Amino acid sequence: MSAPAESRGGGQPQATLSVAAVVAIIVGIVVGAGIFRMPSLVAGFAANETVFMLAWLAGGIISLIGALCYAELATAYPSAGGDYHFLTRAYGRNLSFMFGWARAVVIIPGSIAFLSFLFGDYAVRLFPLGEFGSVIYAALLVIVLTLVNVAGIRKGSATQNWLTILEVGGLLTIIVAGLIVAAPAVAPVVVESVPASADKPWHTSIGLLMMFVLFTYSGWNESAYISAEVKDARRNMVRALVFSIIIVTVLYLLANWAYLRALGLPAMAKSQAVAADLMEKAWGPAGATIISIMVAVSAITSANATIIVGARSNYALGRDWPVLSFLGRWDGVAGTPTTSLLVQGTIALVLIAIGTFTRKGLETMVDFTNPVFWFFFMLAAASLIVLRVRDPRAERPFKVPLYPVTPIIFCAVSAYLLWRSLDYARMGSLLGIAVLGLGVPVLMWARRRAAADAS
Repeated sequence: MSAPAESRGGGQPQATLSVAAVVAIIVGIVVGAGIFRMPSLVAGFAANETVFMLAWLAGGIISLIGALCYAELATAYPSAGGDYHFLTRAYGRNLSFMFGWARAVVIIPGSIAFLSFLFGDYAVRLFPLGEFGSVIYAALLVIVLTLVNVAGIRKGSATQNWLTILEVGGLLTIIVAGLIVAAPAVAPVVVESVPASADKPWHTSIGLLMMFVLFTYSGWNESAYISAEVKDARRNMVRALVFSIIIVTVLYLLANWAYLRALGLPAMAKSQAVAADLMEKAWGPAGATIISIMVAVSAITSANATIIVGARSNYALGRDWPVLSFLGRWDGVAGTPTTSLLVQGTIALVLIAIGTFTRKGLETMVDFTNPVFWFFFMLAAASLIVLRVRDPRAERPFKVPLYPVTPIIFCAVSAYLLWRSLDYARMGSLLGIAVLGLGVPVLMWARRRAAADAS
């Protein structure tokens, strides 16, 4: 017998996710298509192979510092709202609304659409569907993954577990290909300088290099949006975050070492598809098919994980603002914010439709959300300090070590990358800022409606 409608819409997040499930979600988000593409860009700004490898190690350390900050926030204030919830507590409803707006309208649907297009590009190489084959595959992926998650968190989580296993298996294939199959007969690899960044000051090259490295590491913070659904979250969130960052860092170091051994830094810097070049060197034409499958699986994995966490931030926004209350309905039976999932999927499909005609514009829009992302990331990390001051009596099962040095370091890194991304994107960054600005009149309308309902 089905549950009554009010029961389905009036539920709350339940603690159903194990540490392994959370690790699968985090690793699935982080280990996306970036590791198959970004190393060549990083190589272009690295002075030598030592700098290149140290940059990837530094990316893991910085991510671990940030993860420890989020572990304190998520265990002290577990909520489906994640960053949105922390920002509300620290800075008030207006700022957190703007953050929720940016995620709901551009950042999350844009990421889903981008990953879906990426999946379509590689799926069409395996099974061609004509001129619009990539678009068809992209739309089908959004529809299928959205419906899987509408069916319930257990199905969505189980799907994520298997996808993450396949994704990590694909990355391990690249590592094996680079370190064993395609490794040069003579080792070690000679360190060579790369002139790609010779016309830039060293601090500019390091900044751009780290911007691309940390973009490849990004996504671990999304775990905060499922903190209310983790079993024994006060203990397991810390474990899940730390395990995930360690796993990702090891995989990235091995993958980039494999790229270096097989291709060398100068060839990597010139490559448009470094993973494909490696696989072709290892196994010839069959390598192209293998890499297509791996990138397609990686895109599916990241898209599914993004769908899971993205809908929960929309749910938190609708829960707090009556004008958006349709987003704040939680299906108590399925254990998922059904309406938020459907709205999110619809926006992603609209972006895919637009991207059919302005494909470059869509990718540029997604890429240039970096300034907005780093701005709110910086504020979220700073909220740890703000909440320590404003809410000193809150129970904190986990306290970030070396406070306040740890959050200050992460805030400084975020501020630097905000400035670096603004400088890199220049006029293009105005697109993300403009979309964020559209949230101001929506906020004013939402406040008026809230005041009217209260009177």
